[in-house]
Amino acid sequence: MLTKREDIRNIAIIAHVDHGKTTLVDELLKQSGVFRENQEVAERVMDSNDIERERGITILSKNTAVTYKNTKINIVDTPGHADFGGEVERVLKMVDGAILVVDAFEGTMPQTKFVLKKALALKLPVIVCVNKIDRPEARCSEVVDEVLELFMDLDADDKQLDCPFIYASAKNGQSGTDPDHVGPDMMPLFEAIVDYIPAPEGDPEAGTQVLISTIDYNDYVGRIGVGKVSNGVIRVNQEAVIVNAHEPDKQKKVKVSSLYEYDGLNKVAVKEATIGSIVAISGIADIHIGDTICAVDAVEPIPFQKISEPTIAMNFMVNDSPLAGQEGKFVTSRHIRDRLFKELNTDVSLRVEETDSADCFKVSGRGELHLSVLIENMRREGYEFAVSKAEVLYKQDSKGRKTEPMEVAYIDVPDEFTGTVIEKLGQRKGELQNMTPITGGYTRLEFSIPARGLIGYRGEFMTDTKGNGIINTIFDEYAPYKGDIQYRKQGSLIAFESGESITYGLFNAQERGTLFIGPGEKVYSGMVIGQNGKPEDVEINVCKKKQLTNTRASGSDEALRLTPPKILSLEQALEFIDADELLEITPENLRIRKKILDPTLRKRAGFRKE
Repeated sequence: MLTKREDIRNIAIIAHVDHGKTTLVDELLKQSGVFRENQEVAERVMDSNDIERERGITILSKNTAVTYKNTKINIVDTPGHADFGGEVERVLKMVDGAILVVDAFEGTMPQTKFVLKKALALKLPVIVCVNKIDRPEARCSEVVDEVLELFMDLDADDKQLDCPFIYASAKNGQSGTDPDHVGPDMMPLFEAIVDYIPAPEGDPEAGTQVLISTIDYNDYVGRIGVGKVSNGVIRVNQEAVIVNAHEPDKQKKVKVSSLYEYDGLNKVAVKEATIGSIVAISGIADIHIGDTICAVDAVEPIPFQKISEPTIAMNFMVNDSPLAGQEGKFVTSRHIRDRLFKELNTDVSLRVEETDSADCFKVSGRGELHLSVLIENMRREGYEFAVSKAEVLYKQDSKGRKTEPMEVAYIDVPDEFTGTVIEKLGQRKGELQNMTPITGGYTRLEFSIPARGLIGYRGEFMTDTKGNGIINTIFDEYAPYKGDIQYRKQGSLIAFESGESITYGLFNAQERGTLFIGPGEKVYSGMVIGQNGKPEDVEINVCKKKQLTNTRASGSDEALRLTPPKILSLEQALEFIDADELLEITPENLRIRKKILDPTLRKRAGFRKE
C-alpha cells in the first residue's frame, strides 16, 4: 500500500550556470544550523574540487541534507553547464520537486530552459527562486514574466504553472514572497519547500527497490552508489539483486555491506533506510548509474532514461616529444589508460576507447569544457601526455547521409559588436534564428550552428566583443552536414632547432607574428612558438645568437625590446591547435607542437595531402 513519508522532502536545485545555486545551498545549510556558531565556513562549500572553486562552476552533483521544523530536506546541487547535463538528468529521478534559480537581471537563459524542460517532463513541481535581487540592475517583474512564458513554451500543466515565486538574495541570506519586502532569512523558502514539494511516497511493505542515480568514488571503498529508496526497506548485510531497465540480461546477486544517509555535509552510517530516504551504498564493486537494487524475491527494475551521447572527441596519447618525461610523474601508456578508465567510474557522459596504437586513446565527451576539465585534473595529478585537436562525432542517418551535432548558441553582446559576431558565425556555418534587444544597450542573438563551428571560437569572441559578450551554447540535434569550415586563417611559427630561446632570435621572430614564449625557455625542432600573421607556417631559429665582431658602432648594441609573449591558457591552446598539431601537457607547461617534428617529413606529408 502506498504511503507518504511526511518527515522528508527531496529537492534538486537547478539553474543556468552562475545564477547562484551553490551559494543558495550554502545559505540553507547555514540557516538550518548545520554549522556551529563559530565555525569557519568556506564560500560555496558544496564545490569541493579545486577546479570547481577556481572557475566558479559545479561539475558533479552534490548531496546534502538540512532539517527544518522536524522535516529532513535532502538537497541535491546540480551543475548548470550543458557539458555536464548528463548529471542533471539523472539527479531529477531521485527527487520529488525542484527549485529553479533564475538571476534577477539575466532572466531565463538556455540552460534554464534545458533543466526546466527535464523537470517538467518528469512531472516534478517547481518552486521558482528569483535570486540576486540585490543587484542594482535587477528586473524582477520582467524576469517573472519570462519564467512563466518559458513554462508555457514547455507545455507545463496548470498545477505546474501555479507555482510559488520566492525572491532572494542568497549572498545576503534574505528571501521573501514580495521583491520589495524581503525578510532577514530564508524562512519563506523553507516554508515553500515543506508546503509545496510533495512528500516522497512508496510501499514500505513491498520488496526493496533503490534506483542508483549517481556514482561516487572513494579510493578506500571503491564505487559508492547514491539513490532514493522507492519501495521497501534496505538494510545492512541484506542479500539483493542488481538489475537494469536497459540491460534485460543483467542480474547479479550482491550484498549491501554498508549504508549511509546524508546529514549536513556528512555521510552518516545507518543500519536501515526506508522509502524516500536518499542513501549511499558501498561494497558493491560493479554498480552503475541506472541500476536498480531489488529484493531477491521481487526483482523489478525501475525505468531510467538513457544518458546523452557524447558529441566531441580527442585523442589522448603518450608524450613523445624531445622533452618527454622530464616534468610529469605519470608518463606511460599504462598510467594514462588506468587514469582514463578510472574517470569512467564517476563520469557517465565520458567514453574511452582503445585505438590501433597502444599509446593512444580516443576520449569522447559532451563538449570542450567537459574534456578540458578532465585534462586539467590529470595535469594537476602529475600526468604528462599529449592531446589532438577536438573533433566532432559524425553519424549516418537512415538515408545514409552524413549528419553532425548542431548547437543553439545564445549570445548577448553590446549593440556595436553585433555585426562582427554575425559575420564571424556566418563564416562558421551559423544561421541567425532570432535577434532581440535587451536592456542596457545589449542585443541577444540566437544562432543554430554546427558544434565544430564553435570549436576555437570563444577566444576570438572575447577579443571581438572586448570581453563584454556572453556566449551560451546547448546541444540541439544531429542534422545533415553543413559543408567545410575554414578554421584558422593564420599559420604557426615553428622552432627550427632544439635548444634554449634567446632574446636575439626572438626579436627577429616577433616581426613575423605573435610569440607564445619568452627568452630562456626550452624549445625543440617542430615546436610551435607563435602565430604567424600570414596563413602559411614559417620555421624560425629562436636559438640564434648575435655574431660578435671587433667593430663597435654607436647604437649597434642598443637593448633589444621584446613584446611580452601571449601566454595561452589550456582552453586557448586547445582552441588554437590545428589538425596537424598536438598539445603537449605536463604539470608545469603547455607546449604546442607539430605531429611530425622533422621538417623534411612534414613537407612530404603536406605534399601528399595536396
